[in-house]
Amino acid sequence: MHTADGEPERVERLSAIIQAAPSLMRVLRAMRMLALPDWLVMSGAVYQRVLNHLTGRPADYGVRDYDLGYFDGSDISYGAEDIVIRQVAAAFDEPLRSQVEVRNQARVHVWFEAHFGEAYTPLSCTAEALERFVSPMFAVGVRLEADDRLQIAAPFGLGDLFALRLRPNLRRPFGGFDRVAGNVLRRWPELRVEPQR
Repeated sequence: MHTADGEPERVERLSAIIQAAPSLMRVLRAMRMLALPDWLVMSGAVYQRVLNHLTGRPADYGVRDYDLGYFDGSDISYGAEDIVIRQVAAAFDEPLRSQVEVRNQARVHVWFEAHFGEAYTPLSCTAEALERFVSPMFAVGVRLEADDRLQIAAPFGLGDLFALRLRPNLRRPFGGFDRVAGNVLRRWPELRVEPQR
């Protein structure tokens, strides 16, 4: 897994923020027990904790769900994914049971274009999905290892996140950035938005 090179201080700060969020740690511990292949908790469940920390809000403010990605190319049917969805749901009580959203990253290309109107080439691993998120700020994932270390995946680094800078991912020019940015700004008006050039 790619770790954000050249920014060990930011990685350390992110790890401390994650460890101070009990509900996120509960999800990470449960996922470690389930040992899904190549799993990551991604996006809002992670970056929104940082926004809350930097803006003085409670750790769970604005967090609507926990995006859990795993990668299993041996069976990309919805039936196989649904078995995992049910297995993950059984690991939690409410409200987490309804908030953890599971997707096999090996099958995203099967449904993405019909759902979002954008082509989506197949992925080779879960961390690769982060490269296609609407903004570099969102492109962060975490996994809890057996020794309690947090593995951080952040293909664009963590600079934007800690600078409260929201800008489009130039690798995904049709990603609906303006709509998504508006939704995030309503919850965290402190963000500085850099529009697509």
